[in-house]
Amino acid sequence: MTIWRVGTSGFAFKEWKGPFYPAKLKDAEMLPAYASRLPMVELNNTFYRMPQEKNLLAWAAQVPEEFRFAVKANQRITHYAQLRDTAETVAYLAKTVSVLGPRLGPTLFQLPPHLKKDLDRLERFLTELPKHWAVTVEFRHQSWFDDDRASQLLRDHGVALCLSDQPDWQTPPTATADWGYVRLHRFDYTEEELSDWSRRLNDFGWSEAYVVFKHDHTAGSGPLVAETMLQKLKAVPLRS
Repeated sequence: MTIWRVGTSGFAFKEWKGPFYPAKLKDAEMLPAYASRLPMVELNNTFYRMPQEKNLLAWAAQVPEEFRFAVKANQRITHYAQLRDTAETVAYLAKTVSVLGPRLGPTLFQLPPHLKKDLDRLERFLTELPKHWAVTVEFRHQSWFDDDRASQLLRDHGVALCLSDQPDWQTPPTATADWGYVRLHRFDYTEEELSDWSRRLNDFGWSEAYVVFKHDHTAGSGPLVAETMLQKLKAVPLRS
């Protein structure tokens, strides 16, 4: 049975007060309130600024042990260096996020949309990853899916392909690990679409899966949609 961890990209949004958070909730109380209703969050500010241990430790102290923080890798690695000569920076990132202990979820490496398939570059990067670190890669150029070679490299290194659903892009439904990472980042999902996604994701048979919704839904609907999706995923009957 899959362990479903569903949440949003970020949690500290004042527009969520009223629709999701209590209207008069203090900003400092957002994370505990969020963690009382959803089991994971994707940290996106780490894309713009390298995470600091003191901040991670402070956040970890506010959530239960079963809560998970997924971390979006810094743009120095994915967008500036574009996976080239990143061993030192990656090692620093892995060491820093490890302070989250059991609350650490996967680290997401989201590639820029203009970066075309480069198998040699990808293989060198994957080889440099620290062992026993849960990593997912999000390709955003169609060339990565012209054949199965990029996906096979991910399989060879135990790295999960991030399945992404964007307004103008959808990743081919391919599993490269026994766990999954899915970013449902369109602005609006109907009940029917959520039900369809829940059935499709259950069919992968993952041991554990992270499903992340966009943070900037109108009027703070993102976490509410995440709650609905979590219920639907758990309600899908097991395959015979």
